[in-house]
Amino acid sequence: MIINVDRSFLEINSIKNLNRSKCPGPNFKISKVDPPDFQLNKFFYKQIGKKHRWIDRLVWEDKKWVEYVENPRVKTYVLKDNSNLAGYYETITDKDNDHSEIAYFGILEEYFGRKCGGYLLSEAINNLFKDGMSRVWLHTCSLDHENAIKNYLARGMKIFKSEKINIDIN
Repeated sequence: MIINVDRSFLEINSIKNLNRSKCPGPNFKISKVDPPDFQLNKFFYKQIGKKHRWIDRLVWEDKKWVEYVENPRVKTYVLKDNSNLAGYYETITDKDNDHSEIAYFGILEEYFGRKCGGYLLSEAINNLFKDGMSRVWLHTCSLDHENAIKNYLARGMKIFKSEKINIDIN
């Protein structure tokens, strides 16, 4: 069966355009995954992606996961509520152009509705600009969580490209 999907590419080009969201509580902390841990990336990809058709990496062998997370351009950050995992994001940096893509971003279901997504995205964008990026971008689609694009727009990101694609879900 073929389904129609709307895909949007969003960007933010200045920290001045960032509409920050408050931390959801004193127990929430964001930290960089260092050293890289492919099992953590794999866990989040599967858990968050299972309802949003994240399927590209499901065929990856562990070796491919290790190569990906150990790429110096890739960084992973996790949001924890005390010691409990709440969400994550991965960035891929293009230092030659001072751009960074937020390649994957998501909150575990049990943290929906607790303002974690806005906070995590705010911090991701803020930290990328602090690291010297002049542009932060990402893409989303109509298969992602219904609040995903709302969160990106609320943080100050703007759509720079939209397209309709067909996906075979057989």
